[in-house]
Amino acid sequence: MSNPSELPGGWAWATLDDLQAAEVAAMTDGPFGSNLKSSHYTDSGARVIRLQNIGDGRYIDEKAFISLNHFEELRKHEVRAGDLVIASLGNELPRACLIPDLKNPAIVKADCIRMRVHPEVDNRWLLYTLIAPQARAYAAERIRGVGRPRLGLNEIRRFPVPVPPIDEQRRIVAALEEQLSRLDAAIASVCAAKMETVRLLQSIYDDAASGRVADAWRDISDDVEVEGLRNGWVWRIPSDLTDGAKENIVIGPFGSNLKVSDYEDSGVPLVFVRNIRSGDFASTKYVSQRKAEELKSHSVKTGDLLITKMGEPPGDAAAYREAEDGIVTADCIRLRPSVCWDVDYLAVAVNSTLVRRQIEAATRGVAQRKVSLARFREGVKIPVPPESLQGRVMREVNDRVSKVRRLQEALDRAEKWAEALRRSLLAEAFAGRLVSQDPADEPANTLLARIRAEREEAGATKPRRRSPGRAPAQRKRTTDTAPAPDAPPSFRGDAPALATATQPTLDLEIPS
Repeated sequence: MSNPSELPGGWAWATLDDLQAAEVAAMTDGPFGSNLKSSHYTDSGARVIRLQNIGDGRYIDEKAFISLNHFEELRKHEVRAGDLVIASLGNELPRACLIPDLKNPAIVKADCIRMRVHPEVDNRWLLYTLIAPQARAYAAERIRGVGRPRLGLNEIRRFPVPVPPIDEQRRIVAALEEQLSRLDAAIASVCAAKMETVRLLQSIYDDAASGRVADAWRDISDDVEVEGLRNGWVWRIPSDLTDGAKENIVIGPFGSNLKVSDYEDSGVPLVFVRNIRSGDFASTKYVSQRKAEELKSHSVKTGDLLITKMGEPPGDAAAYREAEDGIVTADCIRLRPSVCWDVDYLAVAVNSTLVRRQIEAATRGVAQRKVSLARFREGVKIPVPPESLQGRVMREVNDRVSKVRRLQEALDRAEKWAEALRRSLLAEAFAGRLVSQDPADEPANTLLARIRAEREEAGATKPRRRSPGRAPAQRKRTTDTAPAPDAPPSFRGDAPALATATQPTLDLEIPS
């Protein structure tokens, strides 16, 4: 379209406020402050709809309850089946979902906005409108706040939407749901395949740690399996893998030894639990050279083995292969193996089920589950092959892992492609290009005028002069003047025609 306020025939601009049901407080946010605190939550009763329940277009069944007596005090925040709930807090807004039949009374919590949609507006159409790329682009320019980015209730009330005739709304929903259901099936296949790749990687680690990896290329006729190991693999405690010095197995500094105030924007990199889990040691936090010297007993250098001592469960391991030395932080274990051991193999062995089970058994705590350095030193054994076989084992492991990694990269690309296709479908729908227009449909202006009159009669709004058919804050203009700054962003004119899109297929082969 040539400008933001131009719409297909029969469509009109409205705000969310214009599309509410004809009742007082059809749109409201959740209770703040002392009206609803963590101490009010119970094991059963009335449901509380929180940000965790609002997926991107879908309801997530995360349960939280308050007592029925407390629900009665907060009834003005009640939410019912079919209501639209919009997140007002987050980096990507609006995020919304429709409430299913919960079988329990329910309220919305702070940072959630409940909208009771007028019955002459298709609530599914409105949901898709709010999560379309055009709405996201409009909202991105109006989100305020750094630590807690939000769109307030008043901004949500004024949020502009392009309204088609009601019959066209229903046609859009039917076409969208047909296409999205096919896309969801493809995404489900991708997700299942990604889960399979995780299982494949684990089986590779397990084969390497147990010695099964050598079955295909080593004579095993005289080998006897001992404690779950074969082909000459043996158990070693962590200190057996070092030169014996105590400082070869350490944890990161605690308490005042390393504080947030010590962090710098450059200098010596810090290694966190998240770096070990991801295997990515690109750091955004550093300490000065002087501070690093104070913490040199916690240093990490290339060839060291790093293990997480906190997590659900702890025990993720990675080899540190960075050229620049760093400092490990709290909840990280650094093991410096002797030169006879391949650190990449040791990382594979610690990540195997054989070792992870031991670490989990040595884990303590409820709120934060951790394995202590002492329990790791004394209570964990690591399976290792004969030194002469380490290189060949890792060549076999690397060959298998590289095949799985290539598959994972293909699945990631497929997932991104599917998300791009979803955005294109929504963009097409709300640019008026997904279904055909029917001149016989009642124009949206007529629908909006009827809703407005009904709401005014019910006392749910005050009379006003502005026509609901205009784009919000639209000034009088000629064809030569620019659109109003508050008008929604222009719809892409180059989006592909998707009304006849077919179900995507993914030819993916799982390596054995």
